[in-house]
Amino acid sequence: MSSPTGPANGLPVRMPRPRQTGRHRRPEPAVAPEGAPALVLAVPGAPSAASRGLAEEIISIGRSELPGLDARIGYLEGDDAEGAEFPSLSGVLTAVANERTARAEFARAAGHEVPAPTGPDAVVVPLLAGPDGDLLRRVRQALMDSSAAAELADVLGPHPLLAEGLHVRLSEAGLARADRARLFTVATAADGIILATTGGEEAVQAAGITGMLLAARLAVPVIAAALDQEGSVAAVGAELRGSGSAQLALAPYLIGPEAAEGLLDTACKEADCAAAEVLGAYPALGKLAVAQYSAALGITLGAAAH
Repeated sequence: MSSPTGPANGLPVRMPRPRQTGRHRRPEPAVAPEGAPALVLAVPGAPSAASRGLAEEIISIGRSELPGLDARIGYLEGDDAEGAEFPSLSGVLTAVANERTARAEFARAAGHEVPAPTGPDAVVVPLLAGPDGDLLRRVRQALMDSSAAAELADVLGPHPLLAEGLHVRLSEAGLARADRARLFTVATAADGIILATTGGEEAVQAAGITGMLLAARLAVPVIAAALDQEGSVAAVGAELRGSGSAQLALAPYLIGPEAAEGLLDTACKEADCAAAEVLGAYPALGKLAVAQYSAALGITLGAAAH
């Protein structure tokens, strides 16, 4: 057994590895600059314990990518009341701005010289894989409704890491090989993928870029379709079958909260195919959120860019 001060005699002791020097030295992780704007994750859809858990996990990954990051969660359909369980995006932004002002006033009262604030109070990162126009309009409205000076970052995709996440979700469902380098086959592997997204035609076009990356990974055709456009999924399914695909699968190009309940089930019935899970809290999403935050500020954070 271990004692309060360490392992018992005879057991190996884990020692910290010496820091490497020279060209092979691992880079120091990036750290959020002092006084940097808050990252506020804008969560779409009806607030729930599930969407909060998802957002918290993504935020946790983001903080590990950028230590010292001030990260918050605001809901597009949240509550404006102070101390609400699911605070609204506009309310969170206003709170961030008020806190920044209060810190400056406290410093002045303590006799410190405080320079005029520069840069935004917050950077809002939409929890969206693609450009859903209706949801983004609501995010912009929340920014205008708040008293904060906030920047709106880009959505998380398209990006190779999202193609990787889609591949993982398909493999978890037994609809694709987990590793392209292995030669074994999966009996249920699909030979045609419907990449399902929300947000209409603009979102379909953007999803098509990630779809090309996914097709390269799987060596099967991938075509994007709009879940919120009647007949779009069925039409893509017919197109894939017409070109020779016999076993289709639906890959949701969604993080989760942005899709109305039942939308995916309906799409699977229309296309008569199995489906993978949504991206959910795939670890790369936290990295992408930090990458979009840093891009909006015009700074380079090596840990978030990969």
